[in-house]
Amino acid sequence: MSHADTIFHGGRNRGNWIRLRTMILIRWMAIIGQLVALFVAQRMFNLSLELGLCLMTVGVSVIGNLIALFIFPENKRLSESENFLMVLFDVLQLSFLLYLTGGLHNPFSLLVLGPVTISASVLTLRSTAFLGITAFVLVTLLIEYHLPLRTDQGFILRIPDTFLYGNWVAITIALLFLSVYSRWIAKEMHSMDDALAATQLALSRAQKLNDLGGVVAAAAHELGTPLATIKLTSSELIEDLSDQPERQEDARLIREQADRCRDILRSMGRAGKEDLHMRQAPLAQIIAEAAEPHEGRGKNILFDEGPGPGGEEEQPNILRQPEIIHGLRNLVQNAVDFARSTVWIEAMWTDSNVTVRIIDDGRGYPPHLIGRIGDPFVRNRRSDRDRKARPEYEGMGLGLFIAKTLLERTGAQLSFANGSDAHGPQRSQTERCGAIVEVVWPRSKIETDLGKQTQPIGENTPIEA
Repeated sequence: MSHADTIFHGGRNRGNWIRLRTMILIRWMAIIGQLVALFVAQRMFNLSLELGLCLMTVGVSVIGNLIALFIFPENKRLSESENFLMVLFDVLQLSFLLYLTGGLHNPFSLLVLGPVTISASVLTLRSTAFLGITAFVLVTLLIEYHLPLRTDQGFILRIPDTFLYGNWVAITIALLFLSVYSRWIAKEMHSMDDALAATQLALSRAQKLNDLGGVVAAAAHELGTPLATIKLTSSELIEDLSDQPERQEDARLIREQADRCRDILRSMGRAGKEDLHMRQAPLAQIIAEAAEPHEGRGKNILFDEGPGPGGEEEQPNILRQPEIIHGLRNLVQNAVDFARSTVWIEAMWTDSNVTVRIIDDGRGYPPHLIGRIGDPFVRNRRSDRDRKARPEYEGMGLGLFIAKTLLERTGAQLSFANGSDAHGPQRSQTERCGAIVEVVWPRSKIETDLGKQTQPIGENTPIEA
């Protein structure tokens, strides 16, 4: 299972994340609250309650907590089914206590909302729906089936039927509304957590690749001298073994393999040297590096760079940050995915800003999603027509979210737009009519202090032992 699969698999099983200790503490708070309410009703308001049954009902929760404390370790994580059973027990226990204390005539009847709201935040939709239906049925039964609240003089305390059914309607609506609201907010937060974790994973991977490039560069540099010695020695052996053709052939093979090792290390060291030493690079080079993996995917990628109004002719040297390269690469990938034939990458700089615009000739973003571009897990980026044309593509918006997050960390501001009506008539394939992504940095955020210096940085330096 990949790291990303682990992230999303974990996101779908958050019901397994809750500790038993947390549920026990919440239940202790509920037990204390129930005991205080019973004491106040009995002593201060002189209500005649079935105190023995009430204390027995509360005692069941106490026994359950004590058993859980002594049997299971404190750091135990509850499974989805265990969480469900604990919350279901709380609903049943609270409902029976309400049955003993006036049903919906009891103002504390609204507490039945608590367990259902908790379940909506952490449990599956099926478990939440079952708990919600159970709570609804129990609340409905409590209208008619309950022990009445009596004073010590024998008077029955009850509210008018209008308010009674009003309470029932209010609790029913609250069950639905709070469950949906809680689940919606929790899902949004969980999606953001998953997306941020994926962003960190992507950035970590990019950083590891950069570090690996540095190791390769150092290896290429350090191995250059012994390979040169091997080549020189093998050349001398070839001359000395002119009268021994078989050994001379072996010496010639050694020289050829040394040359091969030198060529391999030179090609590897070139990429590594860029990552290790060139902490800065011209803007156009950074953009080309970001787009390089997508140049062979059957779409034309055209580059256009130049100064903007008031900008100098010489392009800025910017920091080679993994966030910039990986973020731009994701934007280019998205453009190539949805372009018909061509993607344009425009770079422009002024004295204060650096701007990169990525444009494709596809159908653009659906207008109703423009405001949500950059949010994680936006699944319907395409129209029905696009989906039929490319049924195998299942984008979730995560790539754009990662790009947006990484680039904003470098000080950029992103904006998304369409070059034309995304659902209008077909345009020319050479027209820039599709999706447009504009990335704008303050020049001071990404330009290096050596931005005006263009001389070579120099050869790799040996690593001291």
